[in-house]
Amino acid sequence: MIALKHILVATDFGEAADAALAYGRALARNFGATLHVLHVADDVYLRLSGDAVLAALPADLQRDVEDSARKRLDALLVDNDPVPLPTVSDVVTSATPAAAIVQYARDKGIDLVITGTHGRGPVAHLFVGSVAERVVRTAPCPVLTVRHPEHEFVTPDTLVATARA
Repeated sequence: MIALKHILVATDFGEAADAALAYGRALARNFGATLHVLHVADDVYLRLSGDAVLAALPADLQRDVEDSARKRLDALLVDNDPVPLPTVSDVVTSATPAAAIVQYARDKGIDLVITGTHGRGPVAHLFVGSVAERVVRTAPCPVLTVRHPEHEFVTPDTLVATARA
């Protein structure tokens, strides 16, 4: 029998990530698992390296990016269910989101990673790559990738359905 105790949903706050979160919630409820929701914030100082650029950036820019992501995560995790789902949310900073997701999965003993995928074409995929693909290749556990719109066997949470209306 499959035993899922810790399920990780990686989110970039896009539509595919919303679909992945719906799957994560449904699976966590069915298995009685803890739902971990992770956002990897871009390391703005590493991305915009160069002395002139760094000198012009506000000192607390990275903290502001992370705080904004935490607020968005909190809003995603509002649960109106009478029996709240055990959840853990986290924001980590990295220039390599796939590596950060895989490291989180290793550190927290995650049993299943769920991530959205944008379904780019082969040419775009060749040049841009895919965070989801890198996670699939390197994760220490199974990975479920979800496209938007997803297959219709997961019914949307009431909050998600209301927000989209």
